[in-house]
Amino acid sequence: MPGRRSPAETSSARVAITLSVLFAGTFVMGCAEVLVAGMLDLMAVDLAVPLSAVGVLVSANALGIAIGGPLLTFLTARVDRRPVLLAALAVFTGLNLLPALGVGLEVFTAARLVIGAVEGLFIAAAITTATSIVPRDRSGRAMAVVISGFAVSGAVGMPLGRLLGAAVGWRAAFFAVVLAAVIVLVIAMVVLPRAPHDGEVGMLGQLRFALAPRVLAVLAVGSLLFAGVSASQTYLVPFLDQVSGVSGAWIGACLTGFGVAAAIGSFAGGRFADAGAARALILGAIGVAVSLAAMALWGAHTAVVVVALLVLGLCSAGITSPWQHRVEHLAGPGAILAASLPASAANLGDAFGAFAGGRAIDIVGVPAAVVAAAILGSVSVLVAIATRALRPASAQAAAASRESAPATDH
Repeated sequence: MPGRRSPAETSSARVAITLSVLFAGTFVMGCAEVLVAGMLDLMAVDLAVPLSAVGVLVSANALGIAIGGPLLTFLTARVDRRPVLLAALAVFTGLNLLPALGVGLEVFTAARLVIGAVEGLFIAAAITTATSIVPRDRSGRAMAVVISGFAVSGAVGMPLGRLLGAAVGWRAAFFAVVLAAVIVLVIAMVVLPRAPHDGEVGMLGQLRFALAPRVLAVLAVGSLLFAGVSASQTYLVPFLDQVSGVSGAWIGACLTGFGVAAAIGSFAGGRFADAGAARALILGAIGVAVSLAAMALWGAHTAVVVVALLVLGLCSAGITSPWQHRVEHLAGPGAILAASLPASAANLGDAFGAFAGGRAIDIVGVPAAVVAAAILGSVSVLVAIATRALRPASAQAAAASRESAPATDH
């Protein structure tokens, strides 16, 4: 991993503090991301626009992560990770202040594009920093701490944001996020260590290794898997109501259970990544596919659906660290840029899955969204198995890349 330090150079206390700050950063960013989904109706009423108009904010954030995140990571690949992290946090904080100050929907939509881009940059830089301060055999667990901030924000941030938005207004909820982000930024300025670029390859080398076919193949596994999860999760409420007979407060309980399971799976995924990322990715994909198939086949049985939802939350979040670990491992010297690609691929998968589920509903009906999800999940299992034998570029190939790189690439 780039900029890796020996365990002796970084005390266990300093590692714990650094990982805690990185977790807090992704948690706050995750809260801002899910706030819109949690307050969609409140925002639509206040702004006097349709729900779909507010929904564009979700798409803008996802598009920023998918495209802007890798682009910013590429442009800053040779910069120390500490100033990159601080800059990303600062921009995120400033732009999320805009809705709290009363800007309109158009300005906030444009801001969400940039917010998504710096969020993607922060994820990549945070993972690179986290893995640089731990022993190599614990890198998966370090990744899991960073990534888990998003899982916990979905389980905790969305319901709390909803309560706050309903009590004092949706703009105040964003102001609360800004206050939390300021606190994280101040602490980060004090405790984050330097994580300099190690000089293995230049910017063109980063592109060459990060976008190698073996890396793209593994990215496709997660993209298909998250497309399946999105196809079901986007339309989960109508599925529970119309197919499973779950309504009222029980829907909220199911969603909370899914979020808690996802948070647990996210933390646990780090250990599986360290034990064997390729195997963990296959097992996680199987778990997702089986749970989606169970929902599609026995959706009318409430108990089956509840258990399947919990398994879906555990496995879909549990594969994030093994997937991240596998992508960076296969990218080798291109790991800095590759660190931004899983988040990008996951967002593209989310977008495609939501579209596929919606089309299936339009053609057949609500249950068809979960059928489409199960198909996507099953395909991800096949691709995961097919990519198990992939290995990173040899040391000789990396050396040849460094020697052949032009001077401007270093």
